[in-house]
Amino acid sequence: MIKFSIITITYNAAAVVERTLNSVYEQTYPGIEHIIVDGASTDGTVGIEKLYKAKSDDDTNGHEVKMISEPDGGLYDAMNKGLDMVTGDYVCFMNAGDYFFEPETIELLAETARENYTEGEKQTLPAVLYGNTDITDADGNFIGKRHLSPPRRLSWRSFMRGMLVCHQSFYARADIARETKFDLGYKYSSDVDWCIRVMKKAAKQHLRLVNAHAVLTYYMREGQTTEHHKASLKERFDVMRKHYGLVPTVLMHCWFVVRQGLKSVWRKVKL
Repeated sequence: MIKFSIITITYNAAAVVERTLNSVYEQTYPGIEHIIVDGASTDGTVGIEKLYKAKSDDDTNGHEVKMISEPDGGLYDAMNKGLDMVTGDYVCFMNAGDYFFEPETIELLAETARENYTEGEKQTLPAVLYGNTDITDADGNFIGKRHLSPPRRLSWRSFMRGMLVCHQSFYARADIARETKFDLGYKYSSDVDWCIRVMKKAAKQHLRLVNAHAVLTYYMREGQTTEHHKASLKERFDVMRKHYGLVPTVLMHCWFVVRQGLKSVWRKVKL
Protein backbone atom coordinates (compact mmCIF):
# COMPACT_ATOMS: atom_id res chain seq x y z
CA MET A 1 0.00 0.00 0.00
CA ILE A 2 1.22 3.49 -0.89
CA LYS A 3 1.60 5.50 2.31
CA PHE A 4 0.93 9.24 2.51
CA SER A 5 2.53 11.47 5.14
CA ILE A 6 0.60 14.67 5.88
CA ILE A 7 2.51 17.29 7.87
CA THR A 8 0.62 19.96 9.78
CA ILE A 9 2.50 22.91 11.30
CA THR A 10 0.75 24.79 14.11
CA TYR A 11 1.35 27.67 16.47
CA ASN A 12 -1.50 29.17 18.51
CA ALA A 13 -3.98 27.94 15.91
CA ALA A 14 -6.82 26.82 18.20
CA ALA A 15 -9.36 28.80 16.16
CA VAL A 16 -8.72 26.91 12.90
CA VAL A 17 -6.75 23.71 13.55
CA GLU A 18 -9.75 21.49 14.30
CA ARG A 19 -11.01 21.95 10.75
CA THR A 20 -7.71 20.60 9.43
CA LEU A 21 -7.52 17.69 11.85
CA ASN A 22 -11.09 16.61 11.11
CA SER A 23 -10.36 16.76 7.40
CA VAL A 24 -7.45 14.33 7.76
CA TYR A 25 -9.40 12.10 10.14
CA GLU A 26 -12.26 11.82 7.63
CA GLN A 27 -10.03 10.62 4.80
CA THR A 28 -11.24 7.18 3.72
CA TYR A 29 -7.78 5.99 2.67
CA PRO A 30 -6.15 3.90 5.45
CA GLY A 31 -2.46 4.46 4.62
CA ILE A 32 -2.04 7.90 6.20
CA GLU A 33 0.63 9.13 8.59
CA HIS A 34 -0.33 12.50 10.08
CA ILE A 35 2.62 14.39 11.56
CA ILE A 36 1.79 17.43 13.72
CA VAL A 37 4.64 19.80 14.53
CA ASP A 38 3.55 22.43 17.04
CA GLY A 39 5.73 25.37 18.04
CA ALA A 40 4.89 25.26 21.78
CA SER A 41 1.43 26.83 21.46
CA THR A 42 -0.10 28.49 24.52
CA ASP A 43 -3.72 28.93 23.39
CA GLY A 44 -5.19 25.43 23.63
CA THR A 45 -3.94 24.15 20.26
CA VAL A 46 -1.97 21.31 21.84
CA GLY A 47 -4.97 20.15 23.84
CA ILE A 48 -7.06 19.95 20.66
CA GLU A 49 -4.29 18.01 18.92
CA LYS A 50 -3.93 15.55 21.81
CA LEU A 51 -7.66 14.82 21.75
CA TYR A 52 -7.45 14.28 18.00
CA LYS A 53 -4.50 11.90 18.38
CA ALA A 54 -6.31 9.92 21.09
CA LYS A 55 -9.44 9.64 18.90
CA SER A 56 -7.39 8.52 15.92
CA ASP A 57 -5.39 6.02 18.00
CA ASP A 58 -8.66 4.43 19.19
CA ASP A 59 -10.09 4.24 15.68
CA THR A 60 -9.61 1.49 13.10
CA ASN A 61 -9.21 3.78 10.08
CA GLY A 62 -5.54 2.85 9.70
CA HIS A 63 -4.24 6.37 10.31
CA GLU A 64 -1.16 6.95 12.45
CA VAL A 65 -0.79 10.30 14.24
CA LYS A 66 2.56 11.59 15.47
CA MET A 67 2.94 14.91 17.25
CA ILE A 68 5.54 17.04 18.95
CA SER A 69 5.24 20.44 20.62
CA GLU A 70 8.41 22.42 21.22
CA PRO A 71 9.93 25.81 20.33
CA ASP A 72 11.24 26.11 16.80
CA GLY A 73 12.99 28.59 14.54
CA GLY A 74 9.88 29.49 12.57
CA LEU A 75 7.59 27.92 9.99
CA TYR A 76 10.24 26.42 7.71
CA ASP A 77 12.30 25.07 10.59
CA ALA A 78 9.15 23.30 11.79
CA MET A 79 8.53 21.95 8.28
CA ASN A 80 12.05 20.51 8.23
CA LYS A 81 11.35 18.82 11.57
CA GLY A 82 8.28 17.28 9.99
CA LEU A 83 10.29 15.97 7.04
CA ASP A 84 12.67 14.24 9.46
CA MET A 85 9.70 12.30 10.90
CA VAL A 86 8.27 11.11 7.59
CA THR A 87 8.07 7.35 6.89
CA GLY A 88 5.57 7.41 4.00
CA ASP A 89 5.99 7.23 0.22
CA TYR A 90 4.60 10.74 -0.41
CA VAL A 91 4.58 13.85 1.74
CA CYS A 92 2.42 16.97 1.70
CA PHE A 93 2.05 19.99 4.00
CA MET A 94 -1.48 20.72 5.20
CA ASN A 95 -1.18 23.57 7.67
CA ALA A 96 -3.68 24.83 10.23
CA GLY A 97 -6.83 26.13 8.53
CA ASP A 98 -6.30 24.18 5.30
CA TYR A 99 -8.36 21.09 4.54
CA PHE A 100 -9.03 18.42 1.94
CA PHE A 101 -11.55 18.95 -0.83
CA GLU A 102 -13.37 15.70 -0.03
CA PRO A 103 -12.92 12.55 2.12
CA GLU A 104 -11.81 10.55 -0.93
CA THR A 105 -8.97 12.90 -1.92
CA ILE A 106 -6.14 10.63 -0.76
CA GLU A 107 -7.92 7.64 -2.35
CA LEU A 108 -7.80 9.56 -5.63
CA LEU A 109 -4.11 10.36 -5.22
CA ALA A 110 -3.26 6.74 -4.39
CA GLU A 111 -5.06 5.58 -7.52
CA THR A 112 -3.27 8.25 -9.58
CA ALA A 113 0.09 7.04 -8.25
CA ARG A 114 -0.76 3.42 -8.98
CA GLU A 115 -1.89 4.23 -12.53
CA ASN A 116 1.42 5.98 -13.19
CA TYR A 117 3.69 3.42 -11.55
CA THR A 118 6.57 2.66 -13.91
CA GLU A 119 7.18 -1.04 -14.47
CA GLY A 120 10.53 -2.24 -15.69
CA GLU A 121 14.09 -2.71 -14.56
CA LYS A 122 13.63 0.02 -11.96
CA GLN A 123 10.09 0.24 -10.62
CA THR A 124 9.29 3.79 -9.64
CA LEU A 125 6.43 5.95 -8.44
CA PRO A 126 5.99 9.45 -9.93
CA ALA A 127 8.13 12.08 -8.22
CA VAL A 128 5.20 14.46 -7.68
CA LEU A 129 1.42 14.22 -7.64
CA TYR A 130 -0.33 17.58 -7.91
CA GLY A 131 -3.70 19.22 -8.41
CA ASN A 132 -5.84 22.32 -8.00
CA THR A 133 -6.48 24.39 -4.88
CA ASP A 134 -9.53 26.46 -3.94
CA ILE A 135 -9.39 29.42 -1.53
CA THR A 136 -11.35 29.95 1.70
CA ASP A 137 -11.54 32.70 4.32
CA ALA A 138 -10.57 32.22 7.98
CA ASP A 139 -14.00 30.69 8.70
CA GLY A 140 -13.59 28.05 6.00
CA ASN A 141 -16.02 29.69 3.59
CA PHE A 142 -15.28 29.27 -0.13
CA ILE A 143 -13.94 32.47 -1.74
CA GLY A 144 -13.04 31.27 -5.20
CA LYS A 145 -10.53 29.58 -7.45
CA ARG A 146 -6.88 30.60 -7.45
CA HIS A 147 -5.99 32.94 -10.31
CA LEU A 148 -3.08 30.58 -11.05
CA SER A 149 -3.90 27.00 -11.99
CA PRO A 150 -1.71 23.91 -12.50
CA PRO A 151 -0.61 23.21 -16.06
CA ARG A 152 -1.47 19.91 -17.66
CA ARG A 153 2.25 19.12 -17.76
CA LEU A 154 4.28 20.52 -14.88
CA SER A 155 8.05 21.01 -14.82
CA TRP A 156 10.42 23.00 -12.65
CA ARG A 157 10.40 25.70 -15.33
CA SER A 158 6.63 26.12 -14.91
CA PHE A 159 7.06 28.17 -11.75
CA MET A 160 8.68 30.89 -13.85
CA ARG A 161 5.04 32.02 -14.32
CA GLY A 162 4.37 31.98 -10.58
CA MET A 163 3.59 29.28 -8.03
CA LEU A 164 1.14 27.38 -10.22
CA VAL A 165 0.66 24.65 -7.61
CA CYS A 166 0.15 25.45 -3.92
CA HIS A 167 2.29 23.34 -1.62
CA GLN A 168 -0.96 22.04 -0.04
CA SER A 169 -1.71 20.31 -3.35
CA PHE A 170 1.89 19.28 -4.10
CA TYR A 171 2.70 15.69 -3.04
CA ALA A 172 6.42 14.99 -3.31
CA ARG A 173 7.88 11.53 -3.17
CA ALA A 174 9.24 11.24 0.34
CA ASP A 175 12.73 10.04 -0.57
CA ILE A 176 13.24 13.20 -2.64
CA ALA A 177 11.49 15.47 -0.13
CA ARG A 178 13.56 14.30 2.86
CA GLU A 179 16.82 15.18 1.13
CA THR A 180 15.45 18.57 0.00
CA LYS A 181 15.17 20.60 3.20
CA PHE A 182 13.59 24.05 3.31
CA ASP A 183 16.09 26.91 3.02
CA LEU A 184 15.90 28.78 6.33
CA GLY A 185 17.40 31.83 4.66
CA TYR A 186 13.90 32.60 3.37
CA LYS A 187 11.19 33.73 5.78
CA TYR A 188 8.18 33.75 3.44
CA SER A 189 8.96 31.99 0.15
CA SER A 190 10.95 28.91 1.02
CA ASP A 191 8.00 26.75 -0.05
CA VAL A 192 8.33 28.09 -3.62
CA ASP A 193 12.06 27.36 -3.61
CA TRP A 194 11.46 23.89 -2.13
CA CYS A 195 8.93 22.89 -4.78
CA ILE A 196 11.26 24.02 -7.58
CA ARG A 197 14.21 22.08 -6.11
CA VAL A 198 12.08 18.95 -5.72
CA MET A 199 11.05 19.21 -9.37
CA LYS A 200 14.64 19.80 -10.48
CA LYS A 201 15.72 16.60 -8.74
CA ALA A 202 12.85 14.76 -10.39
CA ALA A 203 14.00 16.02 -13.79
CA LYS A 204 17.56 14.80 -13.17
CA GLN A 205 16.19 11.33 -12.37
CA HIS A 206 13.77 11.41 -15.33
CA LEU A 207 10.79 10.98 -13.01
CA ARG A 208 7.26 12.06 -13.85
CA LEU A 209 5.19 14.87 -12.31
CA VAL A 210 1.57 13.74 -12.55
CA ASN A 211 -1.55 15.91 -12.59
CA ALA A 212 -4.45 14.38 -10.64
CA HIS A 213 -6.86 16.62 -12.60
CA ALA A 214 -8.88 17.45 -9.51
CA VAL A 215 -9.21 20.01 -6.74
CA LEU A 216 -7.29 18.52 -3.83
CA THR A 217 -7.26 21.20 -1.18
CA TYR A 218 -8.95 24.23 0.31
CA TYR A 219 -6.30 26.79 1.22
CA MET A 220 -6.93 29.47 3.86
CA ARG A 221 -5.78 32.72 2.28
CA GLU A 222 -4.65 34.49 5.45
CA GLY A 223 -1.02 33.76 6.28
CA GLN A 224 2.49 35.10 6.61
CA THR A 225 2.80 35.98 2.93
CA THR A 226 -0.40 38.04 3.14
CA GLU A 227 0.66 39.87 6.29
CA HIS A 228 4.14 40.61 4.91
CA HIS A 229 3.28 41.05 1.24
CA LYS A 230 6.18 43.27 0.13
CA ALA A 231 8.85 41.18 1.84
CA SER A 232 7.28 38.06 0.37
CA LEU A 233 7.36 39.49 -3.15
CA LYS A 234 11.02 40.46 -2.78
CA GLU A 235 11.91 36.97 -1.58
CA ARG A 236 9.95 35.38 -4.40
CA PHE A 237 11.88 37.51 -6.90
CA ASP A 238 15.13 36.29 -5.33
CA VAL A 239 13.97 32.66 -5.57
CA MET A 240 13.08 33.04 -9.24
CA ARG A 241 16.34 34.83 -10.02
CA LYS A 242 18.28 31.99 -8.39
CA HIS A 243 16.56 29.31 -10.46
CA TYR A 244 15.82 31.08 -13.75
CA GLY A 245 18.37 33.90 -14.03
CA LEU A 246 18.08 37.67 -13.64
CA VAL A 247 16.98 38.72 -17.13
CA PRO A 248 14.19 36.13 -17.54
CA THR A 249 12.96 36.97 -14.03
CA VAL A 250 12.87 40.72 -14.71
CA LEU A 251 11.05 40.18 -18.02
CA MET A 252 8.50 37.89 -16.40
CA HIS A 253 7.84 40.38 -13.62
CA CYS A 254 7.27 43.09 -16.23
CA TRP A 255 4.64 40.82 -17.75
CA PHE A 256 3.09 40.32 -14.29
CA VAL A 257 2.67 44.11 -14.01
CA VAL A 258 1.14 44.37 -17.49
CA ARG A 259 -1.18 41.43 -16.81
CA GLN A 260 -2.39 42.98 -13.56
CA GLY A 261 -3.06 46.26 -15.37
CA LEU A 262 -5.07 44.49 -18.06
CA LYS A 263 -7.13 42.73 -15.42
CA SER A 264 -7.90 46.04 -13.72
CA VAL A 265 -9.02 47.56 -17.01
CA TRP A 266 -11.20 44.54 -17.77
CA ARG A 267 -12.88 44.75 -14.37
CA LYS A 268 -13.71 48.43 -14.98
CA VAL A 269 -15.12 47.63 -18.44
CA LYS A 270 -17.35 44.91 -16.97
CA LEU A 271 -18.68 47.39 -14.39
